[in-house]
Amino acid sequence: MTTLITGSGLVGTSFAQFAAQRDARLVFYDLQPRRDFIEKKVPGADVELVQGDILDLPGLLHAMTKHRVDTVVHTAGLVGTKVADAPYTGVQINVMGTINVLEAVRLAGVRRLVHISSLSIYDQRRECPAPLHEDFPRGNGRLYDNTKVAKELMVEAYQRLYGFEVIVLRLAKLYGFGHFQGGSAGGRLIQTLVHCGLRGEVARVPRPLTTDFEYVYAKDVGRAVDIAATIPLPAQPYFNIGSGEVLTFEDLVEAVRGVLPSLAVEILPGPPPATQVKQPLDLSRAREVLGWEPQYAMENAFRDYVADLEEVAST
Repeated sequence: MTTLITGSGLVGTSFAQFAAQRDARLVFYDLQPRRDFIEKKVPGADVELVQGDILDLPGLLHAMTKHRVDTVVHTAGLVGTKVADAPYTGVQINVMGTINVLEAVRLAGVRRLVHISSLSIYDQRRECPAPLHEDFPRGNGRLYDNTKVAKELMVEAYQRLYGFEVIVLRLAKLYGFGHFQGGSAGGRLIQTLVHCGLRGEVARVPRPLTTDFEYVYAKDVGRAVDIAATIPLPAQPYFNIGSGEVLTFEDLVEAVRGVLPSLAVEILPGPPPATQVKQPLDLSRAREVLGWEPQYAMENAFRDYVADLEEVAST
């Protein structure tokens, strides 16, 4: 059977690293598929690249039917300020793009959809328990975060109407060797810290990015997505995927310095962060149902991250 992955960024390629180990056949569907990046992440895997737009329903449907797709992993979309910078376009890509994926899944008879969501769906304007369970209310009023909620609601509605299998993974902020065309400021920030630490350069960080947040390493996420794509369908489809710990920006910098002690950081003037994550994710459901929990402590994750960057640089 074949799995189609919308988007060829960090989530999709990290999943592919695990799916390739079970000889899965993979199709990346992306507006600008980056063959060199995918080949670095999953060398030698059975991978096909299809250039296409998630706003193109006929193109999505053709890709799914041509390749006899059994499972879809939906990662494509815009992140953070890329949505707010152009609201109409951002909402079209995130919400209408997801509806197109759902419609293609329905028409192509796809068995399972793994939908990649975010901890940003939770409304942390409310009084939050510690940690945040999957049943906590959604929607915090910010445009990007509310598009993620809308996507989840559309996934729920289509699943109830048409009965295909669905699992939704709500990710903490992702980091690891990758590219960030979708607009992940957090992922790009961490890659900047690591690159500057390796090169002995000063990492200049805009003050709005010095936020408290929960992080999760890409390889832990890839394993979670692979489990979600292959396990028997659970009764409850929503799962938090994170570290279970909120870090300050200072904590993050010190974690990088644990591997790259020469890292120097300069905070650029600007407004304080608009987003602060108050409480960590509750990972108990992922542990109990998926048999998943993070395997990379942050320092080990950064050692692995650096090793990946150095291996790529040497090829």
